Amino acid sequence: MPRLSEERREERRRRILTSAWSCFSDNGFHATSMDDVIAATGMSSSAVYRYFRSKDELIAAAADEALALVRDLFARLLERRPTPSPSEVLTAMAAEARTRGEDQSYDLTRIAIQAWGEALRSPELEERTRSFYLDMRGNLVELARRWSEEGRLSPGADPEQVATLLVTLMPGLLVSRHLVAPVGAEQLVGGLSSLASVFDDA
Repeated sequence: MPRLSEERREERRRRILTSAWSCFSDNGFHATSMDDVIAATGMSSSAVYRYFRSKDELIAAAADEALALVRDLFARLLERRPTPSPSEVLTAMAAEARTRGEDQSYDLTRIAIQAWGEALRSPELEERTRSFYLDMRGNLVELARRWSEEGRLSPGADPEQVATLLVTLMPGLLVSRHLVAPVGAEQLVGGLSSLASVFDDA
């Protein structure tokens, strides 16, 4: 039997991953079995196990992809020129939380929420999750530093504190979308503006 090309191997691996993401998105990590994933791929069990030896490996790969989705949003914003304003960043965050996965058979934002819970159980995933968030926070610190240099923040504003606030908002946006109601950019901007005026008066 001829050996598979690298391109074909990657295509098969991706097929397994997207099938797993669909199952995890619909039923969660622990209610999904390897048999469920294998059935979704349409491939033989031996073919699937050639790429992923266990469900834990699939969960780790799914978590990596979902967490990278959140982290890379801020990396893309950091690359933009001119630097996007705080309002534009909040708009991008709200849009990412509201629309991601609408045109796919899986929703990686649902998997991201599951990954946070799984990280409390798995020390390995906890470490990887921490690494993703430190990278994300680093991008936000750099954005906040640019805002400070451009005069978009109040004099004396601490970029580290601004980054901490923004990195904390993103999980809340995803949880709200799936468990309460999607949050719009205008709600974020309005709420933060109202809070800022309260603290200014304090």
